[in-house]
Amino acid sequence: MRITANYLACLGIFVIAVPLAVAQTPTTAQQTREANIKAYIEMLRQDVKKDKVSILTELMDFGPGEAAKFWPVYNEYDTALTKLADERIAVIRRYAENYEALSDEMATQIATSMMDIEGRRVELRKQYLPRMIETLGAKAAVRWLQIEAQIEKVLDLQILASLPIVD
Repeated sequence: MRITANYLACLGIFVIAVPLAVAQTPTTAQQTREANIKAYIEMLRQDVKKDKVSILTELMDFGPGEAAKFWPVYNEYDTALTKLADERIAVIRRYAENYEALSDEMATQIATSMMDIEGRRVELRKQYLPRMIETLGAKAAVRWLQIEAQIEKVLDLQILASLPIVD
């Protein structure tokens, strides 16, 4: 399945905004700013979820009854994925807050945390693939996996490209 123009347009809405949300560095003197960032991230998440639903609906091309079976399983998956995203945002914030004085120990902790989260994202997809196969059949389940991976990779690239490289 190819990435369509509509697919890229939907991704463009939140791909540009994600780095802006995660690159913010809150300070203790700016409690209000932290609350605003949290509200912005929540609003962004809602937009991302809405766009993902549109993308998945378009590219999955569900037959009669397939959508009704798919969405409950997908929503469980997405809830678990959101928890991992929360952890990832916390690690990115820790990096942003400590970037200027990043010690070797902190750099190692951050890198290890990011790899752990990535590994758990892979494990989550592995956990849900059999359920999707059972729900939709193998080809449609693999289509979901491909679409999900494409969305994640585009988001990952944008987020990582917005972060400064360790000195």
